[in-house]
Amino acid sequence: MANRLADSTSPYLLQHAENPVDWWPWGEEAFAEARRRGVPVLLSIGYAACHWCHVMAHESFEDDELARFMNDNFVNVKVDREERPDVDAVYMEATQAMTGQGGWPMTCFLTPEGEPFHCGTYYPPSPRHGIPSFQQLLEAVRDAWVQRGTEVRMAAKRIVQQLAARAQPLPESTVDAEALAGAVAKLAAEADERDGGFGGAPKFPPSMILEFLLRHHERTGSETALALVAATCERMARGGIYDQLAGGFARYSVDAAWVVPHFEKMLYDNALLLRVYAHYARISGSALAREVTEETAAFLLRDLRTAEGAFAASLDADTEGVEGLTYVWTPAQLAEVLGAEDAAWAADLLAVTDEGTFEHGTSTLQRPSDPDDAERWARVRAALLDARARRPQPARDDKVVTAWNGLAITALAEAGAALDRPEWIEAAVAAAELVTRLHLVDGRLRRSSRDGVVGAAEGVLEDHGCLADGLLALHQVTADRRWLDRAGELLDAALARFADPEAPGAFHDTAHDAETLVRRPSDPADNASPSGAASVAAALLTASALIGDDRAGRYRDAAEQAINRAGLLAARAPRFAGHWLTAAEAAQHGPVQVAVVGAGEAAEALVTAARRALPGGAVLVAGQPDAAPLLAGRPLVDGAPAAYVCRGYVCHRPVTDAEALRAELARQG
Repeated sequence: MANRLADSTSPYLLQHAENPVDWWPWGEEAFAEARRRGVPVLLSIGYAACHWCHVMAHESFEDDELARFMNDNFVNVKVDREERPDVDAVYMEATQAMTGQGGWPMTCFLTPEGEPFHCGTYYPPSPRHGIPSFQQLLEAVRDAWVQRGTEVRMAAKRIVQQLAARAQPLPESTVDAEALAGAVAKLAAEADERDGGFGGAPKFPPSMILEFLLRHHERTGSETALALVAATCERMARGGIYDQLAGGFARYSVDAAWVVPHFEKMLYDNALLLRVYAHYARISGSALAREVTEETAAFLLRDLRTAEGAFAASLDADTEGVEGLTYVWTPAQLAEVLGAEDAAWAADLLAVTDEGTFEHGTSTLQRPSDPDDAERWARVRAALLDARARRPQPARDDKVVTAWNGLAITALAEAGAALDRPEWIEAAVAAAELVTRLHLVDGRLRRSSRDGVVGAAEGVLEDHGCLADGLLALHQVTADRRWLDRAGELLDAALARFADPEAPGAFHDTAHDAETLVRRPSDPADNASPSGAASVAAALLTASALIGDDRAGRYRDAAEQAINRAGLLAARAPRFAGHWLTAAEAAQHGPVQVAVVGAGEAAEALVTAARRALPGGAVLVAGQPDAAPLLAGRPLVDGAPAAYVCRGYVCHRPVTDAEALRAELARQG
């Protein structure tokens, strides 16, 4: 049996390379084999950090007898959803339509033409809670295919037709100041007043919503918006979803109070939350927000940075097959490390109880209040972290995903500027250099790489948008023209290859010349990370204020068309339109542009003043005259560094001291 996964750049596929299942990677060869044999395709989709993916792999895909049945009756295809988000999107839509829910592992049965006829998620090795065993499912699908093959094929065609009929672009709806205020009111009505966040369990970090609320507060002074951010940021930072010892956030909380996380740590979550906490720290002066920003940045640089200088995708949810094994504690374990007195103090501080807050009497670490002795906390924390480092550690999915690295570049650049941490900006530059050098192949963007080897999967819309946004953030903090130029190339490609010519402002998630799937995915809603269309719209808006040539107007028009195309989504379901609303706030507020020309202490003082006062979505570039488009035609004033402020295409007289700049920016608010 050929091991077709052995050379994959996906750690998830490599986890399955030695299974007795005869796995094929996604591709025409697998479907040709299904046509040759006259059997259906069993499509299994998951990702490396997914706990239940690991469970199903151990229970079913490592079982020799079950694998033989799979190999005899199906062509088995394994897909990493992070490497092929287009494939995942198409069949997740089918799974949700058939079952009313979705998730991973995802298990779909397809005709040899790729049309789904039965979809589900996890299946146990024996019947459980009304769910058939995986063996029973395989036998039922095999029997249906053999006995009612024509009927099954016809049903699959109908499913594809019904999904296509539902996939229409949203009608245009203006996102103006009234619409933005309405979104805040709707979010306030859906907020959890006791525990922060929105909705009930399971509860996910609402990163993009928080970014929108911060920008809305900056533009309008809304105390409601700021209070929603404050409550959610504090509850998350003090909860078990946040790693109280080493920094960084887990994927989500299984409860509404942020106590018990689903333990995987994803790059995209931590990048988005790093950005939020940095901006919240800048606006509010919160010491807790600054602490979380610094610790989350440290987590990215320490635990997710790859040898090549970019950022790995995730850390696993489990360790040696056990969820939370690395992270949870009992009072006895605290005492073993700290001694009785410090252990009692730490248990009280970190909510570690005899009963436990997780499983088997263990507790996640929370920090409901600040320690009464900072030095003692530093000593206790260091001892616990040292002890934890000697435990088995979760595996790392070290593939480098373009879009998620774009989010990390944005966050590190902006947080580094906001908190004066040049080493974070340097890390963002290194990641950008790796991704732009390795992932751009013959002028086309690829989705991912691993160990310095680029993968074959084409970049999707979110890769273009998120990376462009990151490069624009880098241009602003470095004044390096190459990042602006490269971002422009990515945005031009997005407009040329992903835009829907029949619905201005709408985008497809795959390029017009990409691999043909049973349906071309196009999802405007934000999910765990920004939608591809929202990320492109945000980047277009930023680029329009920076680019300095005839593309500026075209980019601005395209951004506003895209925002208005998502207006109905933003009005009806703002929880799934946070990135759209964030971009809409920037459009409503500006463009706000600040150009600081000159060098030396006076110029640095102007830059510092601007960074502390500029609203989110504003652009700032500093450097020598004509070093970047935003600096062009803006000379020194009487030989001294100067700041030029423009808002809404109206420019004001340049100022030469920080206090005058702060006053000017305050008037712009």
